[in-house]
Amino acid sequence: MIGIVATLKIKEGSGSDFEAIATQLVEKVNANEDGVVYYDLYKEDDTTYVFLERYKDEEAQAEHGKTDYFRELGAQMGPFMAGAPEIRTLQSV
Repeated sequence: MIGIVATLKIKEGSGSDFEAIATQLVEKVNANEDGVVYYDLYKEDDTTYVFLERYKDEEAQAEHGKTDYFRELGAQMGPFMAGAPEIRTLQSV
């Protein structure tokens, strides 16, 4: 299995707008991607959010990034972000 920890820094004061879009992504991923074992969003502080993700395999992870809703909602989240996300990819033991 593949684990992903994606840490996103957002612009000050944009949390509610960011969350409205990001929670749509969580809902769509969990409803539509059979290769996703776990996908959820966490808030560390007012400007730091973390997606915790678990995929059955590398193919499922690759397919996730190709979905129309990921691309669309990701683009909508972009204006609220304060930089590129920090992505850590982990292998299950």
